[in-house]
Amino acid sequence: MGLVKKLEQSSDLVNGMADRLGIDMGEIIARDPEHEGPKLMRAIMRCSHCDDQAGCTQLQADQDHLDTAPAYCRNKDVFDRISQG
Repeated sequence: MGLVKKLEQSSDLVNGMADRLGIDMGEIIARDPEHEGPKLMRAIMRCSHCDDQAGCTQLQADQDHLDTAPAYCRNKDVFDRISQG
């Protein structure tokens, strides 16, 4: 898979996970784009290194809502901090 395609897939997964956790990434970015934009990009990059993107894709296809990100998620700590925030 090419780099652009991989980053696009990872972006979709990060945003999809945020949606299922009830996190509005657009609102977070809009509040402070210079600070939050790079954080989102780092989350996308961490996701792009995940060994189980297929599992995450299936999880998101099966679940409309999650209480927490799965333990294997490379962004679980980030999502947990935002949710507690």
